Amino acid sequence: MRQAQVNRNTLETQISLKANLDGTGKAILDTGVPFLDHMLDQIARHGMIDLEIAAKGDLHIDAHHTVEDIGITFGQAFTQAVGDKKGLRRYGHAYVPLDEALSRVVVDLSGRPGMEFNVEFVRARIGEFDVDLIAEFFQGFVNHAMVTLHIDNLSGRNAHHQAETVFKAFGRALRMAMETDPRADGTIPSTKGSL
Repeated sequence: MRQAQVNRNTLETQISLKANLDGTGKAILDTGVPFLDHMLDQIARHGMIDLEIAAKGDLHIDAHHTVEDIGITFGQAFTQAVGDKKGLRRYGHAYVPLDEALSRVVVDLSGRPGMEFNVEFVRARIGEFDVDLIAEFFQGFVNHAMVTLHIDNLSGRNAHHQAETVFKAFGRALRMAMETDPRADGTIPSTKGSL
């Protein structure tokens, strides 16, 4: 099983995260940010990743540090769990609709951090959640998972739907990228010989 546990303790956040990339989509989430819990549940369910996250952060200031640091911690756990990437598909993509909203996510387990985030939310907050933090979460993940990630919201008139399609598509694209390719058993999916 490809799994990892990471603890991150700073003056701003204390996070414990367990990830099983070969899971069943089960999530046990206690981040202190309810909307983030809802989105992380989408990653787990659609990525078939078991996630267990407990976080305490400086939410009396705002949710920025908590959301970003969970992205960082998830990226660190992903890097540990995915291993040397031998025999993996490497690339993954998904389109996910939710009513009027449609998002596309494409990921490359490239070994290089890079992100293109093209989402124009129709409003600045979803309940109490600042939509700017969604990009912060993914940037934290990308920087520490060492992946290339393109996120495009193609349509949407409801910010909750926009966000949910992004997280669902991310889970599905990640699932595809980290699947084993029976035709590439034991080989690195790169002409360089390493990722």
